[in-house]
Amino acid sequence: MVDNIKWHSGEIDKAAREELLGQQGMVLWFTGLSGSGKSTIAVEVEKELYRRGRASYRLDGDNLRFGLNKDLGFTAEDRQENIRRIGEVAALFADAGLITLASFISPYKAGREAARQAAGTENFKEIYVKASVEACAERDPKGLYEKAKKGEIENFTGISAPYEVPENPDLIVDTEKLSLKESVELVLSLI
Repeated sequence: MVDNIKWHSGEIDKAAREELLGQQGMVLWFTGLSGSGKSTIAVEVEKELYRRGRASYRLDGDNLRFGLNKDLGFTAEDRQENIRRIGEVAALFADAGLITLASFISPYKAGREAARQAAGTENFKEIYVKASVEACAERDPKGLYEKAKKGEIENFTGISAPYEVPENPDLIVDTEKLSLKESVELVLSLI
């Protein structure tokens, strides 16, 4: 616990911001292996929300490692801190009344649960973007699976680091069976 600090509440709360925006602030948390389709789906959901006049913001794992999390690697501890920071940022965005699209491998159940607690259970939807390691390796848009198999990348989720499959996600989007359009429609049905 940090001493000498106190939460300073303002006079405009989440409900007031939601009323102004005409929507519920929430976090849609996309989790799954690299190459499963998390970011691709989130980009399309963001475009559709914009088309519908909804205020949203997309947080992407790679993008945040250019700034907020550039000091973190891919050890289990660094992954935990990466998700902790992002969970807190996503919670702030949801509190601002935004529909927040968070696309992160987030391989550990504990990290995803901490993000849920930060946002509040009523504001958080866990979306498991399901695809086998084999399908992801075949897609491999960044060439990472090949490098991981050669030992050029350490701690690569699905190859040399674990992925804890969500036990009770709010939604499963199986990208081996569903088209991008079908996947986007499923996600939009949560809002």
